[in-house]
Amino acid sequence: MKHSKLTALIFVALIAGILVGHFAPDFAVKMHPFAEIFLRMVKMIIAPLLFATLVIGIAGHGDAKSLGKIGIKTIIYFEVVTTLALIIGLTLANIFKPGVGFVIGTSEHAVQMQAAGLVAASQAHTSVGQMITDIFPTSVVDAMAQGNLLQIVVFSIFFSIAICACKEKARPILDLLDSVSQVMFKFTEYVMYFAPLGIFGAIASTVGANGLAILKNYFKVIGALYLAFAVFVVLVLFIVCKIVKISFRSLLRALQEPALLAFTTASSEAAFPKAMEIMERFGVPKNIIGFVMPTGYTFNLDGSTLYLAMAVIFSSQLVGIHLDINQQIVIMIALMLTSKGIAGVPRAALIVLAGTLASFNIPILGVAILLGIDQILDMGRTTVNLVGNCVATVVIARWENVFDYEKMKEFVRKDKEESLSTEIGNFAKNYSAKSKEQKLVTEKIEEG
Repeated sequence: MKHSKLTALIFVALIAGILVGHFAPDFAVKMHPFAEIFLRMVKMIIAPLLFATLVIGIAGHGDAKSLGKIGIKTIIYFEVVTTLALIIGLTLANIFKPGVGFVIGTSEHAVQMQAAGLVAASQAHTSVGQMITDIFPTSVVDAMAQGNLLQIVVFSIFFSIAICACKEKARPILDLLDSVSQVMFKFTEYVMYFAPLGIFGAIASTVGANGLAILKNYFKVIGALYLAFAVFVVLVLFIVCKIVKISFRSLLRALQEPALLAFTTASSEAAFPKAMEIMERFGVPKNIIGFVMPTGYTFNLDGSTLYLAMAVIFSSQLVGIHLDINQQIVIMIALMLTSKGIAGVPRAALIVLAGTLASFNIPILGVAILLGIDQILDMGRTTVNLVGNCVATVVIARWENVFDYEKMKEFVRKDKEESLSTEIGNFAKNYSAKSKEQKLVTEKIEEG
């Protein structure tokens, strides 16, 4: 209910921002501080949220030895699939160029951001070696203060390895970080309550400065991203299911309820319990589901990873920064790490996007622009995240030769029977209603 109310408020803020921007442009431009304040609130979450969730995600499951065969196979699958998602995102971003020609306007704020883009471009890394060197922090405190996401990730990985090595002696620290991660999830939820106000400020000031013509640019971004999602589903998830001899269509039919819940709430957490229940009924053993799906929401967020790849390129194109192939490869490697820290809550990808842009000296103007339509973008990427993780459970179960095809056939059979029963029931109701109507007409004719 909370998610649905927030979604409604976000759409109201979106429409209100467009109307105010169009009919009162001078007033609307002054609303930009609301967007700026919200962005600052998002940025203050970055360091503690990423550090806590990434350490728990790695150390909480132990090292590769303790994970055993299932853990190694799961990690290999996750890395292959998320890499493909990144490649698809970067490729389509370079083909469609959603940030090129995007109208930023001539407001004082826009001019400042464009100037910042030129400064950032002149300060861009001069070599791949320098970019890789800059990933490693000299001080984690400085990295957190500067919001350097990549350096925080590197520190988190080494910290997690050390926790695994210390085993029970490090249990209090792991418990503390688990509490911190839960607190930060709640913190993120509170910050997102301000999303409608931030979205109103972002849209109102953008439309006020540039007019309604800017909205066609938004449609270009939405279209490019959803096309990328479709390409990923067809070229990766569908083919993966074909390889393991599982009907992708039947899987989608099974997941239609949790997928719809994920789409409407833009929250993986909302659909998570129902998805686990369905996958067990579909034929995946409970122990596989219990390991793969929770791990997947740290290491296998396909939709969010693909979105981040497109969003980074969009943000660089927006401010006129050209990223060569070497820089894009380094960004892809960086996103393979930073995307692992995305929490399964609405709009958390904005947090990682802001941190990634800052790490590469790209102005976060793109975050402000995407903020206005992030609810629409989040609905798609959350659904792809859910379906991707459910496919992962099937793949690992099949890889371990423990997938129950009989349960899958039984599930599909019952689903078809329920669908047929529903269709017959609807037909019977319609037929009954028409019969009553015809009877009344006949009686009236006889009376007349």
